[in-house]
Amino acid sequence: MSDIIKELEAKRDRARLGGGDRRVEAQHAKGKLTARERIDVLLDEGSFEEWDMFVEHDCHDFGMDAQRVPGDGVVTGHGTVNGRQVFVFSQDFTVFGGSLSAAHARKICKVMDQAMNVGAPVIGLNDSGGARIQEGVASLAGYADVFQRNVMASGVVPQISLIMGPCAGGAVYSPAMTDFIFMVKDSSYMFVTGPDVVKTVTHEEVTAEALGGALTHTGKSGVADLAFENDIEALIELRRFIDFLPASNREKPPVLPTADPYDRPEPSLDTLVPASANQPYDMMELIRKIVDEGDFFEIAPAFARNIVTGFGRMEGSTIGIVANQPMVLAGCLDIDSARKAARFVRFCDCFNIPIVTLVDVPGFLPGTGQEYGGIIKHGAKLLFAFAEATVPKITVITRKAYGGAYDVMSSKHLRGDLNYAWPSAEIAVMGPKGAVEIIFRNDLGDPAKIEKRTEEYREKFANPFVAGSLGFIDDVIMPHNTRRRICRGLRMLRNKKLENPWKKHGNIPL
Repeated sequence: MSDIIKELEAKRDRARLGGGDRRVEAQHAKGKLTARERIDVLLDEGSFEEWDMFVEHDCHDFGMDAQRVPGDGVVTGHGTVNGRQVFVFSQDFTVFGGSLSAAHARKICKVMDQAMNVGAPVIGLNDSGGARIQEGVASLAGYADVFQRNVMASGVVPQISLIMGPCAGGAVYSPAMTDFIFMVKDSSYMFVTGPDVVKTVTHEEVTAEALGGALTHTGKSGVADLAFENDIEALIELRRFIDFLPASNREKPPVLPTADPYDRPEPSLDTLVPASANQPYDMMELIRKIVDEGDFFEIAPAFARNIVTGFGRMEGSTIGIVANQPMVLAGCLDIDSARKAARFVRFCDCFNIPIVTLVDVPGFLPGTGQEYGGIIKHGAKLLFAFAEATVPKITVITRKAYGGAYDVMSSKHLRGDLNYAWPSAEIAVMGPKGAVEIIFRNDLGDPAKIEKRTEEYREKFANPFVAGSLGFIDDVIMPHNTRRRICRGLRMLRNKKLENPWKKHGNIPL
């Protein structure tokens, strides 16, 4: 018995060593933690239960039968984050560059299968050189097995990818199908084809960082949601983020104790909207003043900044917030903002998270670039997402709600449960000046008459009362009471039950 125990401990020590001291030192020299160190930071102390520590690859070609490392380049298992169950896999770059073999893939698939069975989030810490070339198609088959589980888990348990090193070629598609992608600045990158291939095919010279680094994907492509300074910050923020999410689609969002009164007034909100309709203001101020203790976790803050998405809490319970941002493009909807918000709304609906929508939108961004880029279909994604959602939906119009954008932003017509307006709200087909120039185009030569007509239109529609008289607005509320009214509404909607007609699935305009 003692011999077996000694052998067991020796095998455990060998597995924990990963690729060896030299490769661990190289990992540290790049400012990166090892796979096991990352798990230690992410999970509660002592909670990690490792699976498949002794798994080895079964490849015999190209000298691989002489190179076997226990664990085969990925550490898998389960543990807790702030006491809540999660499943995790952490790729080990010190072992074969973290490359994915058939055995490596089987380990990942095992934790994903169990996560779906028990209903707990899956967190992937990606740091891999890609497919294990020596295994050929067996490695590609392993990727496809992981992809299939990403699809099956979608909408069942939250899936989060933290890119902490290279992620290239086919490897990018697993993170792409997860719910959120976080990256680390200067040490992680994602691309389908690397700089060398790009140079060969298109003759463009580009660095890995410029092609697929954290700032590229969080600011330009929108592929990733957040970029962090280093491994430690990324893992600590991921712990904070997990606290906002339910464990699965079978649960409601978690509730955290709060000392913030639900009826806390915010007098400063009464002067948030400027007197001039053309003057911007920061919607983030409104968000931080209505959520519990000002705690807001913004998603994709550097991409499509004309719309804000993220998680906060009301009376301790998670809510999703979608808000136009008048500080950027006057809050117009465009291709990127519609895509960003639609995906966020669908996540909230998958996981029973109520949606609060804050509206100040003058319309869709005009221009050939938008039309040629397919704004019609992209804008329809957001409309589809709001209309499909069955979770509690509360909307507050702070200022402009013009044209089709009024409809799209969780209006009463898309089954909004509670639709409120501030006294400063303007709900109309378009702004007063544009409307008058169309309706009274024959008077364009008479500025005085046009000004008079504009004032008439403003008095008629630049307020919430016409929409209120038709029942499209449930109430006109004072800005300082916004938190209280939303909290009361969420209480009322706590047991809401709404089902869409049976279908295999809808056909969202992708």
